[in-house]
Amino acid sequence: MNKIVECVPNFSEGRNPAVIKAITDEIKNVENVVLLDVDPGQAANRTVVTFAGEPEAVKEAAFRAIKKAIELIDMTRHKGEHPRLGAVDVVPFVPVKNITMEEVVKLSHEVAERVAKELNVPVYMYEYSATKPERKSLADIRKGEYEGLPEKLKDPEWKPDYGEPVFNPKSGAMVIGARDFLIAYNINLNTKDRKLAHKIAKEIREKGKLVKQEDGTKVRVPGKLKHVRAIGWYIDEYGIAQISINLTNYKETPLWKVFETAEEEAQKLGLRVTGSEIVGLVPLDALLDTGKHFLEKQGKSCGIPEKDIVDIAIKSLGLNDVAPFEPDKKIIDYMLKDASKERLRRMTLAEFADELSTDSPAPGGGSVAALMGALSAALSAMVTNLTHGKKKYKDVWEKMDETGQKAQMLKYRYLELIDKDTQAFDRVMAAFSLPRKTEEEKKIRENAIEEASKEATLVPLTVLKETVNLIEMAEIVAEEGNVNSVSDAGVAATSALSAAKSAYLNVIINTASLKDREFAESINKEAEAILKNVEEKASSVFEKVKSKIHNPS
Repeated sequence: MNKIVECVPNFSEGRNPAVIKAITDEIKNVENVVLLDVDPGQAANRTVVTFAGEPEAVKEAAFRAIKKAIELIDMTRHKGEHPRLGAVDVVPFVPVKNITMEEVVKLSHEVAERVAKELNVPVYMYEYSATKPERKSLADIRKGEYEGLPEKLKDPEWKPDYGEPVFNPKSGAMVIGARDFLIAYNINLNTKDRKLAHKIAKEIREKGKLVKQEDGTKVRVPGKLKHVRAIGWYIDEYGIAQISINLTNYKETPLWKVFETAEEEAQKLGLRVTGSEIVGLVPLDALLDTGKHFLEKQGKSCGIPEKDIVDIAIKSLGLNDVAPFEPDKKIIDYMLKDASKERLRRMTLAEFADELSTDSPAPGGGSVAALMGALSAALSAMVTNLTHGKKKYKDVWEKMDETGQKAQMLKYRYLELIDKDTQAFDRVMAAFSLPRKTEEEKKIRENAIEEASKEATLVPLTVLKETVNLIEMAEIVAEEGNVNSVSDAGVAATSALSAAKSAYLNVIINTASLKDREFAESINKEAEAILKNVEEKASSVFEKVKSKIHNPS
């Protein structure tokens, strides 16, 4: 999934498993969405559900779940300890990967409008989606709760953002909005003293602490870190005190900053931070940012594989201190991965070669082109890592680090394309298998083949386009990288050229069968220009590499 949105709806039902299952089944039935967690509470009579996926799919899953909850939950009979406004109390949408807050705000408003229109439930918007400053806070919107809603709706100041200001006894009202990803994070101390943990919490949290003045009055002094809510507590299960933290914006206040600031404050009290734990899920980029921070402090390159950066983050934060940290179960991006769409890239080299050698037409040349692109990127990354940290090349450390990180990203992009090329071909074959007995069926089949063939053309075209970046990276490491690895830079350039030529052949064989000749000619023209550019640059890099091998000084 290129874009990932998380949704964490809170439903006013925590005691009836059948109702909860009916609601969550609606989410499970939507493609490109993964149900991550279902947390019912008996006393609160409330269930918090967490799911994530592609934006449009999450939007649809959220609406279906809301609709089912509205059908099954009757607020006239609801009792529970937790504040609530309706059958569906609050529906927050959270940007996780490759999507802006503005996009998620738009998504939240689209869901709210549909809920009000189709389900006849008044909706208030909160946090980043709020239409008024006084509606930003969920607590402010909830004041009076469900029981006070009839009077609230009569007040013009509390007219819903969507829907009519009419009390719906069965369903109440709901709050929808977009908010930042919240990371529940605990820092472990080598003490059992809760008061000491709380003292550190007051120093680092955004709201800070109350300080008594000479005249006896108290003044609140802000803490060191924005977007941090924190308290100190003692955990009997672990036998230690912890600083319990809710980090509401990890992009502005990164995890490593919270950890290091807590370490500084602990040292002032003669304490040590022994590690930390993440409660629930964490976005991948929060750990990548942390891993890169500690690598930079060590003077190491960040142009290394993703799993190694994550491992550095886990070790640096001590995330295995009180319980094992399992990336596949704790990182939201990994939980959303569909293994079936990574079938080829997960094979061993021998398995891939065997699969390739059978009479099945896919995987074929397109997947091999993408594989060669991945190998080219990996070789360039290798040369940057063999250069960074060597005193002789100190002047280019920064450039090598930057190039290495780009090469790693491109490597993963090409690994995805190995499977995408075969998947695109499979869709073409599926289109050819459609029935063609009637004229209508023939027309549907013909259109399906054309559209699938266009898609199958665009995948190798993407492979071809990215080879321009491959050649540029190979050129950088050939010219400025460790001279002892210059042959590897040459192989990176040669592999990039092979990927380009292979992808080009797959483009033109696909365009040859297209009926939309304007589209086909446009693609062919673009592919020709890219290939010519890559051929010229690859030849130049190859000659430079040969020259350096013969004249290493």
